[in-house]
Amino acid sequence: MADVARVAGVSAQTVSRVLSGHPNVNETTRNRVRAAVEQTGYRRNSLARALVTGRSKTIGVITHETDFYSGSAMMLGMQRAARDGGYFVSTASTASLSPASIAQAVDRLLDQGVDGLVIAVPVRDDESLGDLIHGTPTVVVDGMQSSATEVVAVDQVAAGRVATEHLLELGHETVWHLAGPASWNDANGRTAGWQAALHDAGRTEPPVLYGDWSPESGYRNGLVLGRLPEVTAVFVASDEMAFGLIRGLTERGRRVPEDVSVVGMDDIALAEYCSPPLTTVRQPFHLTGRLAVEHVIALIADPTTVHEPEVVLPELAVRLSTAPPR
Repeated sequence: MADVARVAGVSAQTVSRVLSGHPNVNETTRNRVRAAVEQTGYRRNSLARALVTGRSKTIGVITHETDFYSGSAMMLGMQRAARDGGYFVSTASTASLSPASIAQAVDRLLDQGVDGLVIAVPVRDDESLGDLIHGTPTVVVDGMQSSATEVVAVDQVAAGRVATEHLLELGHETVWHLAGPASWNDANGRTAGWQAALHDAGRTEPPVLYGDWSPESGYRNGLVLGRLPEVTAVFVASDEMAFGLIRGLTERGRRVPEDVSVVGMDDIALAEYCSPPLTTVRQPFHLTGRLAVEHVIALIADPTTVHEPEVVLPELAVRLSTAPPR
């Protein structure tokens, strides 16, 4: 910075103001400083700036190790929001959802000096995690309020309810459910919404089947349900599992939607192009990621900021995989 100041014929303080975007610098001086920066090849040292300001301008994001669309779409929303807010994103992934594994990921990011955290894995109430992030602005996506400063979440109960009510309104006697892993908060929320819709309609609740979010687990369950002639409608907790389920049903000679109606969850890009096009509950992944980062940035700027949990409502996208029963 001293070299830039010498070339530009100004003080180092003026250089600092120009590089920080301070308004109280006339345009002629600003142009001289910019020309000197280009001439000297100067680059601001982010580590040095962090030592001076106490801010790294970095947000840490903890994700689950997966190649599913939902994770990448949410991350894209976070990265765009961070960029718009003048922040970088540093990620730490975890293969396990155990408190110890999540705590290790938090530790790695805190060691990097991040200014705030977004925990995009389904954490539950855990005192040790709360102690670890104490004093660090933190937002949890679809997690427990006590584990973070704030929570941003899609209303998963509403998602399960709207999917089930759609199938009941078509005239199906009951709706079967292929759930996600019981260790995931959002999977439990969808199951709760499915149960509530059946209970309110006075319908029989079939036994819950479980998958692991993968198309393969949907396929295996489709082979099972395809053997049961009483199955006419299924709510599947993710589109990927729904794709597999439809293949399994087809291999058992059951047509979708003529014999079995299927509703997925997420509305990933491929849902509209599968055969038949999949009726699904749309999750606004980009918006959820953006909201999480915007909340963290607001907390970094003012730690006394208090937001109510941000609840994003899902939306039903009706396509051709659902129809009235024969």
